[in-house]
Formats: sequence, C-alpha cells, structure tokens
Amino acid sequence: MATVTLRNGRLIGDYLVPYIIAELNTSHFGDVATARSMIYQAKEAGCDCVKFQSWSTESLYSAGYYRENAIAKRIVNKFSLADAKLEELAAYCREMSIDFASTPYSRHEAEFLVKRCEVPFIKIASMELNNLPYLRYLGSIGAPLVLSTGMGTLEEIIRAVEAIEETGNRQIIILHCTSVYPAPPETIRLQNILGLRSEFAAYPIGYSDHSTGIEIPAASIALGACVIEKHFTLDSSRIGMDNQMATEPGEMKAMIEACHKVHAALGGTGRILDSSERDQIPKMRRSVITARSLKAGSIIEAADLDAKRPGTGIPPTAIDTVIGKRLKVDIEVDEMILPEHFE
Repeated sequence: MATVTLRNGRLIGDYLVPYIIAELNTSHFGDVATARSMIYQAKEAGCDCVKFQSWSTESLYSAGYYRENAIAKRIVNKFSLADAKLEELAAYCREMSIDFASTPYSRHEAEFLVKRCEVPFIKIASMELNNLPYLRYLGSIGAPLVLSTGMGTLEEIIRAVEAIEETGNRQIIILHCTSVYPAPPETIRLQNILGLRSEFAAYPIGYSDHSTGIEIPAASIALGACVIEKHFTLDSSRIGMDNQMATEPGEMKAMIEACHKVHAALGGTGRILDSSERDQIPKMRRSVITARSLKAGSIIEAADLDAKRPGTGIPPTAIDTVIGKRLKVDIEVDEMILPEHFE
C-alpha cells in the first residue's frame, strides 16, 4: 500500500482513514475574522485540515492581462490574504488543533508556507500541471506535495510526476479532480481513482471534489481515496468566486460522517465473519426436521425430512447422515430431529 507521511507525522495512504481538507478558497472574502470563523466551523465539522490560497496580484496574472481586465486586479486584491494574515491564521489553526495548508502560486509563497507557516504539505493547483519548472522547484523544497490533476491528460500527469521525481522527492499524493465548478456527476469519472492508482502504484491517490452534495466524496472512499478535498463556506448564498458550489458546515459534517462510515464498512478482501454475525447463525439458519410423523423403528428416508429454523440442530449440510438411520422414539411432524433420536 502506497503511503506518504506529512510533515506533522500524519500517515496518508490508500484505504486508510481519509484525510479531509476543507478548501476555503475565496469564501472568506479576504476577511481574517471570517477566515477564523471558517477554521472553527471546519474543526467542529470534523475536518483534518483547512486550506487557503496564497495568491497575489503579482503571482496569479500577468501585467498585460490586468491592462485588459482591470477589474480582475481588484478582485484578486479583494480575495487574497497577505503573508502576515496567513501566518496569523496558521497560528490560529495550531491553537484549534487543525492542520493549516495553502496553495502557493509563486516560489516566494511556497517558501513562506514551508518556513514560516510550517505547513504539513504543499498543495499544487491543477493549473500548474504543465508548469514543469515550478513543479521541479516545489519538489526541491523538502515538503510532501499534494498534486491536483484537473484539466490534465494522463500523459500530462505522468510528465508532472516525473518532473517532481527528478528532484528526488517521492512524497507525492495525487488527487483525481475535474476542474468544472460545480462538476455534474457525469463529468467526474470517479473510477479514474483506480486508473491513477494503477499508473502510479507508488503514490496514494485521493480526490478533489467539485460536485455538490455529499454522495460522490463518500463514494470515492469505497475506491480507497486517501484524501478528500471539498470547498467550504459559511454561507453558500453569498455571491463570490466558487462560493455558491461550496459546502456549508452542516453538510460538511454530514459528508465527513458518511466518509468515515464508508471507510469503517470497507474491511478487507478476505472473507471474515464477525462474532456478531456468527451469533446470528443459530437464529437464522435451518436444522433438519420431520416432514411427517415418524414411528419408533422407522428407517428415515429423504422424503421424511425437511429443514426449518432455528439452526440449533443438525444442519441441512449433514442431512445425508440422517438418511438411513433407525429411530428409537416417535417424532411428530415438523419437529427437529436430533442425534439422540437414533438407535
């Protein structure tokens, strides 16, 4: 089984207890007080980690783009969090005993997260999948990497992983992802988790979810997903970037409970009877009984026998051992036959 150990010691692996990441994205609307409230609510819902975005106007778009899209610069400024604010939120996460992580979009942002915020891993956005120089840099900074694969062909994913491996970094978690917001069920192709596991047997495979509802993340657990990343908001009715498709605290709690129930139900591939199921055998299985009244001295024939509950007598699998026996007592119809009834 492929595993990765995060910088805080948490072991991540296929079919292990899933690691749940609340993706806060821009649903804090650039407000630290809102972000702190989101951290608290994510912890209350049962999340293992909250993840922010470390972008700035300089790291996300080019100057030429801003010249043609002036409003974009104002939006990025509004929704971004400066280094000092991220460091403050990382400290609050430590107080709340929930992991803090973020997605960097520049070398400075990545280094800041590792050295100042002490993140357990670096999250790599799907948009960076073909940014090979940046992937090599991230591979070299000494942190486990969580790689989203939205918009990527298998060939692009292979090349991205190879670029990281070139740095000697083998601490990689790969997330299946569909970069549509929200993603309709028919676009998700959840069994890609199995395809990625087949292609990248050395690395754990998780799922970054952009669907609405809780069913698809829970279903991914049945495929062994090691990480679930889900967009999180305090109020999905507010207009914002991806906020309307994000999950509110109550639904996040329900999703996490569903994921853990599915995980608890998985078991292994070997056939094992739990003791509680074994206790059902005498109640629910059948025993050999008489199909008609029989007299003492009768030689038992197949037509004399049937099987009914409870399973406390001779099991139907042993019915052949009863046929041909001579009775030493009378037995009424529809009664259990026991070994002491034979001569």
